Amino acid sequence: MKFLLSLLLWINFAVTPDLASIRKMYPDVTKSETNAKEFTEKLAGVSTNDDPVLVAYKAASILLDSKFKDKLKNKIDRFKEGAKLLESTIKIDPDNIEIRMIRLSIQENVPGITGYKKNIKEDKKFITAHYAEQNGALKNYLKDFVLQSKSFSDKEKQFVK
Repeated sequence: MKFLLSLLLWINFAVTPDLASIRKMYPDVTKSETNAKEFTEKLAGVSTNDDPVLVAYKAASILLDSKFKDKLKNKIDRFKEGAKLLESTIKIDPDNIEIRMIRLSIQENVPGITGYKKNIKEDKKFITAHYAEQNGALKNYLKDFVLQSKSFSDKEKQFVK
C-alpha cells in the first residue's frame, strides 16, 4: 500500500503541469496560504529544463512561498532563490511576454525593502509594445492581468481595451 501511495505521489510530481491550469490558478495564489501551497505543489515537478514559462511560474511560487516562512532567514533565502530563478528564466527567453508579466506581477506586489522592483517600467513597456502580437488565449490572459494591475494607470490600460 505504501508503495502504491508513493508511486501515485511520484507520478503526480513527475508530470509537468499544463500551462492552462497554471494560468487559471495564478491570479488567486495570493488570496490564501492554501492557494499558494497548492500552486507550489502543482509546480514542484518543474525543472529548469522544462518550458521557460512553467519555470517562471515555479519561480513565482517560490517567491510566494517565502511569504509563509516563519523565520526571517528562511524568508530571505526562499525569496532570493525564487528571484534568482525568475531572472535566469528571463535571461533564457527575454522576449517572452508571459515571463515579463510574471515578473511584473511579482515586483508590483513585493515590499520595497526587498529591492526587487527595478524592472517594473521595463516590463510595462515590453507588455504594452508586444501585447497586440499575442494569440487570443494569451492576449485575454494578459488583458485580465493588465486591467487589475497596480502598475498601469487607467490611461495606460487603454491599449488592452
